Amino acid sequence: MASQETYKQYIQEVVLWAEQLETLVSEIRTDELEVTKYKEDIKNLLDSLRNLDDVIKQEDVVRIKEKVDTLYQGSSAILEQNPGQTEDRLDPYNGIAIGEHKLPPLPYSYNALEPYISREIMELHHKKHHQSYVDGLNKAEKMMEKARQTGDYDLLKHWEREAAFHGSGHYLHTIFWNVMSPRGKKIPTGRLLNKITQDFGSFDAFKKHFTEAANKVEGVGWAILVWSPRAHKLEILQSERHQLLTQWDTIPLLVLDVWEHAYYLQYKNEKESYVKNWWNVVDWNEVENRFKEASKLRWKPF
Repeated sequence: MASQETYKQYIQEVVLWAEQLETLVSEIRTDELEVTKYKEDIKNLLDSLRNLDDVIKQEDVVRIKEKVDTLYQGSSAILEQNPGQTEDRLDPYNGIAIGEHKLPPLPYSYNALEPYISREIMELHHKKHHQSYVDGLNKAEKMMEKARQTGDYDLLKHWEREAAFHGSGHYLHTIFWNVMSPRGKKIPTGRLLNKITQDFGSFDAFKKHFTEAANKVEGVGWAILVWSPRAHKLEILQSERHQLLTQWDTIPLLVLDVWEHAYYLQYKNEKESYVKNWWNVVDWNEVENRFKEASKLRWKPF
């Protein structure tokens, strides 16, 4: 049975996540009933968390996890239905200002993916490694802005490489957190399943191909399921480091981090066990949402 310390740590993380979500959703200016109710649900969760007794019971945690799962599942739909209304850190062209990228919060607690991915790994991976990519991207952007202002481009090659490395790390990790969930949809359905079957023969064949691609990444990198608007099909790619050996003109749908920092503390050198267990936390809801939007983009095939 988990200790009171574990319960309290979980509650603290849920409070932080819910507060960040409340801030984001509060910027949506609409009187739609669905959004209003969603805001009330977040407030009710925070109120219940702040009114917990000093002694937290297991049933309290179960009840809170159910509410968190419901809010998490609804967050993508709420934000997708109200695009472009949040103004936090946005410049006049509705983009992130130069050097102002931020570490996105996890959509679940650090221990939510256990036993498949440990709390220790998730905390280190998110707070340290992902943060370092955000910091590196911000620095590269600011240094390139300085080069434009001064006309001194002597170090431009270096800062372009830094932007490619850290930017790729930031964006891929942001996708990575969101295609996982402790209670996500375990098998794709609908259009995505049909397209997987068409392009790979079957879901099992796709899963085997993706698993082998992840296992056979040389050094450190990623396995990535992408939509190719040019070929009008799904493809599986490998990427070394973050930005090498991938393809242009494709959109990532499902990504798996196989850098050693993603698994070594728990799995040591058994990368294949990590990859096998990772399938237990894939959330096909998020992948299907990404496919729905990506497949709208279709270039003339060549």
